[in-house]
Amino acid sequence: MKILLAVDGSPFSKKMLAYLSTHEGLFSNANEYTVFTAQPALPPRARAAVGKEVVDQYYAEESEKVLAPVGKFLLRHGINAKSVWKVGPAGAAIAKLASDGKFDLVVMGSHGHGAVVNLVMGSVATQVLAHCKVPVLLVR
Repeated sequence: MKILLAVDGSPFSKKMLAYLSTHEGLFSNANEYTVFTAQPALPPRARAAVGKEVVDQYYAEESEKVLAPVGKFLLRHGINAKSVWKVGPAGAAIAKLASDGKFDLVVMGSHGHGAVVNLVMGSVATQVLAHCKVPVLLVR
């Protein structure tokens, strides 16, 4: 099975990984994993003020802060996953990657680091559920 793990470094991403590690069918070397995170775009004026090279380095560093611990966790469990990051709205990016990458399942936490806190589930989770054509497993 080809599984997309959408993470943002939040406690709910950590809970999602803990959940996966206790479910052998979802967490095994037989599956192919890609870990994904999205970085919100900086305002245009900020990008123009510091330049493309600085902005690109910032996005890469911020993404690595999220992806590196997840990669280490997976490697400790014998799973070698690919890592991918994009700049832009997380919900749309997750749904697009899931579809374009022909994933069988998206796994993500129900809440994250979003600015708006929804009572039932996070706004990114809501967007993914609304736009994703791939089955989504939300872990709370």
